Amino acid sequence: MSDAGVDGIPDLGPPPERVVVDVAQVRRLVATQFPHWADLPVEPVANGGWDNWTFHLGSTMSVRLPSAAEYAEAVDKEHRWLPLLARHLPVPVPIPLAKGGPGEGYPYAWSVYRWLDGETARFERIADPVRFALDLAGFVAALHEIDTTGGPRPGRHNWYRGGPLHTYHRQARRGIRALDGRLDAVRADEIWECALDARWDGTERWFHGDLAQGNLLLDGGHLAGVIDFGTCGVGDPSCDLAVAWTLLTADGRRVFRERLSVDDATWARGRGWALWKTLVTYANAPDGSDAAVNSRRILGEILGE
Repeated sequence: MSDAGVDGIPDLGPPPERVVVDVAQVRRLVATQFPHWADLPVEPVANGGWDNWTFHLGSTMSVRLPSAAEYAEAVDKEHRWLPLLARHLPVPVPIPLAKGGPGEGYPYAWSVYRWLDGETARFERIADPVRFALDLAGFVAALHEIDTTGGPRPGRHNWYRGGPLHTYHRQARRGIRALDGRLDAVRADEIWECALDARWDGTERWFHGDLAQGNLLLDGGHLAGVIDFGTCGVGDPSCDLAVAWTLLTADGRRVFRERLSVDDATWARGRGWALWKTLVTYANAPDGSDAAVNSRRILGEILGE
C-alpha cells in the first residue's frame, strides 16, 4: 500500500495479505516470551475480529496478534497512547500489559491486554437507545477533550481515518455502481458529494476511528466498554460520527448530535463516512447474510434522513 496515488489521493491498494495464527502457536509465543504466563490456558475468542487474531489468556487477559503487516503498524501506537487515553475516558478501554515480538513462525509485534467483559453491541441488544446514544456521546466528548500534542496523524497505521473523505472516493463510487438497483443511487451520490464538499475547520481532535458494533461492549444492554483502538489518531473527528447511522436510532442520533454540538458540515462528513463503510460492506456481503441485512437497514437510515 503506497502512501499516495498519482492524483495525490492515498492509494489504499488491495486488501492486506493475512497470516493465520492458531492456539498452539500462541501458546508457544507466550511460553517463550512471557514464561510467567506459560501455564495459563489459551483459547480463541469467538468473533475475534479481522485486523487481529484474538485469544483468551487465562481468565483476565487477551492476546491480540495483527493478521497482516498493515495492522501491525498500530501495535506501538496502542502501547504508547492507550494508557494515557484510558485515564480520561468514562468507560473502560483495553490496557496493554505486555508487548511481544516475532517468533514461532509469527512475523509481527503483538500484545497482551487486560480482558474487558461485555457482549458485542448489536442494534437489537441495546436496552435504551437514547441512553446508549448519550453514553456513547459522552465517550466521544471526553476523547475530544484529550490533549492532541504529539498524537498520531492519519496515515497507513489507521487507513487514513481522520483524513479527508476523498481518500475513499473511488471505493464509494464503485460501491454505488455495484449496488445500483438495490439502493437509490441518485440519493447516495447526492449524500456522498455533499460529504466531500463539507469542509473541516482544521481543529484536530482525538478520534477512535472505528466506533462500530464489534468494538462497543454492552452489559445488560448498556455501554460497558470500547475496544480496538488500532485506527485511533488525531485529526478530523467526523469519522467517529458514522456510528450515528450504523447503530443508533433516529431519536438516539438526535440526542447524540445535540450532546456533541455537531455543526452541519461535520455532520455531513460523518454521514459520508457511514455511507462509504456501508457501501463497501454491502457490496461485498453475500445475499441474505447478516451483513447484507444490516447494511440495508443502515442504508435506510442514511438515505432516508
